[in-house]
Amino acid sequence: MDSALWPVGARARSGSDSDFAFAFNDRNFSDRVLRIEIIPVSAQESKSDPEGCSSIADWVSNRKRRRREENKKDDDVLMHHGEQILNGSMLNIEDGVTYKNEDEEAVLMVKESPSGGGVHTNPLGDEAAHMDDSSWIMGCKMGLEVKTIHISSPILAAKSRFFYKLFSNETRESKQRHVTLRIPASEEAAFMNLLNFMYGNSLSTTTPSAWLDMLMAADKYEVASCMRFCSRLLQISPMTCESALLYLDLPSMLLMPEAVQPLTNVAKQFLAAHYRDMTKFEEELLNLPLAGIEVILSSDDLQVASEDCVYDFVLKWARTHYPNLEERRGMLGTRLGCLIRFPHMSYQKLMKVIACNDFHPELASNVVLEALFFKKGSPRQLSRAVEELNFSLRRFIERPYKHRPIKVMQFELPRRQCVVYLDLKREECARLFPSGRLYSQAFYLGGQWFFLSAHCNIDQQTNLNCFGLFLSMQEKGSVSFAVDYEFAARSKPTEEYMSKYKGTYTFTGGNAVGYRNLFSLPWPAFMANDSLYFIKGILHLRAELTIRTVTLS
Repeated sequence: MDSALWPVGARARSGSDSDFAFAFNDRNFSDRVLRIEIIPVSAQESKSDPEGCSSIADWVSNRKRRRREENKKDDDVLMHHGEQILNGSMLNIEDGVTYKNEDEEAVLMVKESPSGGGVHTNPLGDEAAHMDDSSWIMGCKMGLEVKTIHISSPILAAKSRFFYKLFSNETRESKQRHVTLRIPASEEAAFMNLLNFMYGNSLSTTTPSAWLDMLMAADKYEVASCMRFCSRLLQISPMTCESALLYLDLPSMLLMPEAVQPLTNVAKQFLAAHYRDMTKFEEELLNLPLAGIEVILSSDDLQVASEDCVYDFVLKWARTHYPNLEERRGMLGTRLGCLIRFPHMSYQKLMKVIACNDFHPELASNVVLEALFFKKGSPRQLSRAVEELNFSLRRFIERPYKHRPIKVMQFELPRRQCVVYLDLKREECARLFPSGRLYSQAFYLGGQWFFLSAHCNIDQQTNLNCFGLFLSMQEKGSVSFAVDYEFAARSKPTEEYMSKYKGTYTFTGGNAVGYRNLFSLPWPAFMANDSLYFIKGILHLRAELTIRTVTLS
């Protein structure tokens, strides 16, 4: 029994693994008769029966269509001639169950056989059929198919809050022996399987679409144990992007969304892993719904060149799906904007955020201010900005960017100058061996873009691997720059920046300057646990650039 479904003081003693399959549809262990009226499937419905679904998309289409049709139907609960008639589409049953009388409607009556050995149905009054206890009673009433089954109200009430409320209601209806339930034919298989599950804790269905139908039926009749069981089956079945997106949407379709939370979590993990490299799926990502985009952008493992790329993608997606400016601003302010990690964007892109009309001006100002404080390491101002934004601190976590984030301080006077800080984790450096390269974000100086790159090189004198650092101008052009540069790194024990190399170099575009062996150490000594250059697992590098002259070619 699902003890969480029961009110305080009304919990039964049996465990959730109790098997009462022997009592299913057996009059000897039953105290009521459940009469199931099945609304026939129309010709159009039969063409898209979920039992024949070839994909999750078919299941979703059928589910939405069926819900629209069910919402059009009235007569949620009927009473006639001492029988309860419940519409299986009824989802909300409060502490009491309300009924209305429909004396004008003819109802198929089910009577016990005088011999006590079976159940008879006599819909027309002139013919009867005899069956044993394990058989179904079938008949027709105004086109309805009817099935009758013996049920135990304690067993059903122990598993289903729906039936618990029904049978524990203090009105006279709760004491009626015959209960009539009306369901669409499209839900017949799922409901019958649900009844079997409540008795025997097992399912005979073997396909994801059938498990989904079972899960929806279990939610309708509030059988949390069955929902959890179906959820576990769906978790271990092969998942696709299509099915994962459906599982994300399940909580909004259910009365008891907490029962499928583990399935939703697995779907999130699947989508985050599948779309980890955004550059490979950009066109596909543009077609995903908002919930899917949120999951992907929430990932700490998202592989992109830089957070600037995430920002550009979010704007492109938002403009595609939210053409109305106010709606777009609202969505960005409450949903996707919170997932952009502004503190790791470049200074140049942050300046574009200020001027971007897609964000509310106040929000744009706050996120840029926070990012600048973060880059300059001003904790007091940063904490104030965080409080104003009230966002998750997750946005301060670096993703595994292909271009490493940097911090830049720029000066115009007395000369154009910038100081660039690049921090590398020990594991990032380790991945460079034996011949890898790692690039920084680009930074702007004197009208040109520059970037730093860390290399694992072969020292030409010792023929051993070593750590190198280079400065490159990004694009070729007609302008030459004479630049004074200095490379420095923090080192123990003072943990202050110590100059390693300095010089002057004239950049003409597309070329680079640097040092193949920045620390004059072989690779093993540089990476050793007692290395002077890794402080709490971080290598801190600094490059100072000052423009001396600019010459037109």
